[in-house]
Amino acid sequence: MQQIKYFCTIVEEGSFTEAAEKCFISQSAISQQIQSLEKELGVKLIKRENRRFSLTHAGEYMYRHGTALLLEAERICKEVQRIGRDDELILKIAYPKHYSSIELNNAIALFSEKYPEVSISVITGTHEEIYDLLRSDDIDIAINDQRRAFSDEFVNFELGKARCYAEVCLRNDLSQKESVTVDDLKNMPCILITSKEQQKSEREFYQQVLGFGGNFIYAQTLDEGQLMVAGNRGFMPVERIGTFWNINPAAKRLPLL
Repeated sequence: MQQIKYFCTIVEEGSFTEAAEKCFISQSAISQQIQSLEKELGVKLIKRENRRFSLTHAGEYMYRHGTALLLEAERICKEVQRIGRDDELILKIAYPKHYSSIELNNAIALFSEKYPEVSISVITGTHEEIYDLLRSDDIDIAINDQRRAFSDEFVNFELGKARCYAEVCLRNDLSQKESVTVDDLKNMPCILITSKEQQKSEREFYQQVLGFGGNFIYAQTLDEGQLMVAGNRGFMPVERIGTFWNINPAAKRLPLL
């Protein structure tokens, strides 16, 4: 590769002397490198005529493709260095377990198309789990509902206002209503999607902040919660920002006023 670089520099400078100066070697050394390249290839690349030279047909071919080869080699070396420094570019995103809108899927698809060199790692969790991941620097982006004042330690963006819904089984009498209130739901178990470790904090938030009464039952995933709704075991609070992605065919989502 170094010999090809010397050869292309000679062609571009039109002079062995100027090429040697540009490559920081002596004129005799650069001449020896070209002779060595020609010997290895078994063909002449340069026809020397006193102080002038011209390219053979093989030399013209070498120059056309050698310049492209050098550019590709430079790109590969830079990428190898980047990988060695950064190991791999990974963007780590966390979002709530109960989130079911399509906008995040579209955003990730667009980002991956624009930055194919970046791997995206996505995890789900409860509000507190996501907040802990952010504080411990285990994620780069937290998409979350706001339950506390914004911290200056992070860059904060308000993406939108969430509308709250109650997902109820179609066999439940409440499914005939156009909307429901917290009072309408007080005799039904509230299904929360949360880990076992976060059940207490999630329950306290829905009780103390949102005013939900009655009993609470728990699901580990959105799919599990929707199956519990389909079995008419209770209602599931759902926040909507954007377009609903995962709609339960056995249930109805009623605006919670």
